[in-house]
Amino acid sequence: MAVKRYESNGAVRRARKVRSRVKATGRLRLSIFRSARHVYAQVIDDASGTTLAAASSLDESIKNGGNKAGAEEVGKLIAARAAEAGVSEVAFDRGGFAYHGRVQALAEGARAGGLKF
Repeated sequence: MAVKRYESNGAVRRARKVRSRVKATGRLRLSIFRSARHVYAQVIDDASGTTLAAASSLDESIKNGGNKAGAEEVGKLIAARAAEAGVSEVAFDRGGFAYHGRVQALAEGARAGGLKF
């Protein structure tokens, strides 16, 4: 059976590897995605397949957009929304992205907002 082109993509393989390790912890998952212009974050319950909280640099309360300062604001916002949903501990799913730049800024903002991971 032939492997589909997207399955052999390095980014997809890295994301799967990270996600499988995160799911093995059994905790709720803080999943992030970064595009060229924006940063997105979700707190996901894999057991029920539901999203408990979400935030992105597209929210009107975020002023800096998709740069590092905006990513840190998104981290603080997702931490506040997760606290409203009763979530205090998560596992960080960086989705195959390197822990650097906007990904690191979002994680630090979430920690500053009170999330533990």
